[in-house]
Amino acid sequence: MNYVQLYQAIQNYAETTETLFVSSIPTFVMEAEDRIYNSVQLPALRKNVYGTVTSGNQYLSLPSDYLSTFSLAVINTYAIGSVTYGDGAFSYLLNKDVNYIRGAFPKPTETGMPTHYAIFGPQYTNNNALSYILGPTPDQSYQVEMHYFYYPTTIVQGRITTFGTLTGGSLYPPGTYQNINLTGGSGADAVATLTVNSSGAVSAVTLNSGGQFYVAGDTLSAATSDLGNSGSGFSVVVSAVSNSTGTSWLGENYDPVLFYGSMREAMLFQKQEPDIIKYYDDKYTEALGQLKRLGDGLERGDAYRDGQAKIRVRT
Repeated sequence: MNYVQLYQAIQNYAETTETLFVSSIPTFVMEAEDRIYNSVQLPALRKNVYGTVTSGNQYLSLPSDYLSTFSLAVINTYAIGSVTYGDGAFSYLLNKDVNYIRGAFPKPTETGMPTHYAIFGPQYTNNNALSYILGPTPDQSYQVEMHYFYYPTTIVQGRITTFGTLTGGSLYPPGTYQNINLTGGSGADAVATLTVNSSGAVSAVTLNSGGQFYVAGDTLSAATSDLGNSGSGFSVVVSAVSNSTGTSWLGENYDPVLFYGSMREAMLFQKQEPDIIKYYDDKYTEALGQLKRLGDGLERGDAYRDGQAKIRVRT
């Protein structure tokens, strides 16, 4: 199931094409995805990423799509000048809490190859991303392999991620205009905050919601009635969108959990009767259980090690 199919199925099952409902479908879907990814550890949704720990720095920033740790390894290879040392062996670090790291390695100035790590907390420069603390503090700039579960790109197709060329227009009343619906392009439901400078031109466009079904190169604008009822000429070009194909691992491999999770959110949005909400909640729970059987069960073993699964049959 791709996003177009999911988008249509939600409307069909909910039996509505009401404007606010349809514009909220991306929210239903992304809420469901977040619930699923925090409920099942799917081996298919793991990443191996190489990074570098810096000599004398006991912190390691985590990727922005990090969800949870699978493993962290230091690779025994480092360079001094143009000469490379070490045998390239992987050394897996032990996961502890921050208090253990502080107690076992109380002096950050005492260095060596790291043997332990803990999730330290938000990064100094990005409160929305996490960092590791290592013990001991690295004595060289080692390469590391981070193996982690991640938040994949949402199945929602064509969400705007960045804007390109901005044409400010003229004669708009100066000020900040919050939550303005952007018009034009091939998609819908993009919302942004627009800043008009003292010269009457739009000088900044801050994305609030990326909408759906846009493509790179779309040119967007806004209604004059939303910008003080005067002025003209504002436009902004869509530079990039996420998931231009509208596909995802869940959609391709096990769409019932995504569909019923989205429908559960849709029924809550519509303030449906408790029995209708319970119906979709039960269907979502059933589908989630089947997905957990796959992700937390079948994909973590094999017949050689665990034996073949058997079902008792009565004759």
